[in-house]
Amino acid sequence: MRYINFSDEPVVAPDEFFMSEALKEAQLALDADEVPIGAVVVCNGKIIGRGHNLTERLNDVTAHAEMQAFTAAANYLGGKYLKDCTLYVTIEPCVMCAGASYWTQISRIVFGAHDAQRGFMRLNQKITHPKTEITGGIKENECSMLVKQFFIRKRDKS
Repeated sequence: MRYINFSDEPVVAPDEFFMSEALKEAQLALDADEVPIGAVVVCNGKIIGRGHNLTERLNDVTAHAEMQAFTAAANYLGGKYLKDCTLYVTIEPCVMCAGASYWTQISRIVFGAHDAQRGFMRLNQKITHPKTEITGGIKENECSMLVKQFFIRKRDKS
């Protein structure tokens, strides 16, 4: 019998791993010609909600990746509160999604790239839940490049 030693394998930090999962969701949005933003909600190390932008497909301006992930996670848990959960999203949440995170009482938000135009942090006001921890800049380059390339492609087509 042969045994394999995995101790030399690189270890991926949880934030990077779950942001990679959010990037997979963003790719699904891109493939559907939606703004490529993806999100996952994690509880106890398990993804319990996934989402990507569906605003064009659903003709719904509120169908952001975060909102889709919140709904999926709440359905999984059987309740509206996401305490002890973490939202991973490729781009800093907008004011609407940050406000929704307040109502979910999510414990942590981890985002990839800042959104200087529409991100909630530009308001310099606390609109997330007071107990919510916020971390930004995880896989920032990958997250921002996906969105930049999308809009470059859109401009080139018109």
